[in-house]
Amino acid sequence: MVLAAGTCGLLDEMADVLDLSRVGAVVTKSITPEPRDGNETWRIMDAGPAGMLNAIGLANPGLEAFLEHVAPRAARVPCRVFASVAGFSIEDYVRAAANIDEWASPERGGAIPAIELNVSCPNVKTGTEFGGSASLLRDLLGAVRPVVKHARLIVKLSPAAAELTLLARAAIAAGADVLTLGNTYPAMAIDVETRRPRLANRTGGLSGPGIHPIALKHVYDVRRLVTAESGTPIIGLGGVMRWQDAAEFILAGATAVAMGTALFADPRSPIGVVRGLEGWVRRQGAAGVGDLVGAVSQ
Repeated sequence: MVLAAGTCGLLDEMADVLDLSRVGAVVTKSITPEPRDGNETWRIMDAGPAGMLNAIGLANPGLEAFLEHVAPRAARVPCRVFASVAGFSIEDYVRAAANIDEWASPERGGAIPAIELNVSCPNVKTGTEFGGSASLLRDLLGAVRPVVKHARLIVKLSPAAAELTLLARAAIAAGADVLTLGNTYPAMAIDVETRRPRLANRTGGLSGPGIHPIALKHVYDVRRLVTAESGTPIIGLGGVMRWQDAAEFILAGATAVAMGTALFADPRSPIGVVRGLEGWVRRQGAAGVGDLVGAVSQ
């Protein structure tokens, strides 16, 4: 179980309410070279039965503060730490990835063994085009891959991309070790009394149970059409609220499953999902979750 970027603080804040030794990894907030305050309030709100709307805008302390105050604590976290990186130019991604990659080196004890490139956040005005164009994604990875020498490189693709399988192939060909599928969907809410958008940013991203069936199909398609041949692992992300949601992702082809919105409703929910999966694996007569990856009947 992976705790998704932007949903569990910068590093280990969830440890106050959740035993992190029971999850596989925690993904940091997306780090940009310069500090960002993010969007104005309101930037997160309930979206009823569909889930949650957010337009945080990549708020983070910046690369320098992350390297000084956060990265040195990563080795003490009782699960793997993956660093999410975002930017508004190729140079931004290269700078952040190269500096954080040092924390995956043997000299740093492999404290941050993976870097996730966030090329799919819908809540900023620029930077997301890398996740919408195969050629731009290849250009980005062509620059980032050479500077990521120690960490595994994860590419987080947008579920709203028109040609997701094409982007997945481009990412793998350009050096992605793992794919995260996917991110929030562009969405909005309107106050019917004031006739104004409810989010200060006007639009944001929808996450939660409303997007799970769509995210599930994306994992199924990419596994069947792309990664079954390449063997590239997929992290399934989107609306996992119950263990059954996670099990669906696994059967569709996800090697790992991430949770995000559920943490806002119940920070301890990953433990229940893990326990549910353990019972499911036993009932399936499997030796482990790995035996069930991609095992949906055709």
